[in-house]
Amino acid sequence: MKASVHKTYGPPEVMELREVDKPVPRDDEVLIKVYATTVSSGDCKVRKADPFAVRFFFGLKSPKIGI
Repeated sequence: MKASVHKTYGPPEVMELREVDKPVPRDDEVLIKVYATTVSSGDCKVRKADPFAVRFFFGLKSPKIGI
């Protein structure tokens, strides 16, 4: 499947569209196919780590989950 991936915090240019493995749900989970989604101002602030305190929740040096 295709996913937008970022390994570092920064401007929109840090985002890359990559082919990643399809996740496998556990017994108590379901897999939902998403055709489209939106990006909000909160998503942009997390990607830029603005304010700096965001890093305490999402990863100090780089994002814990980059997808």
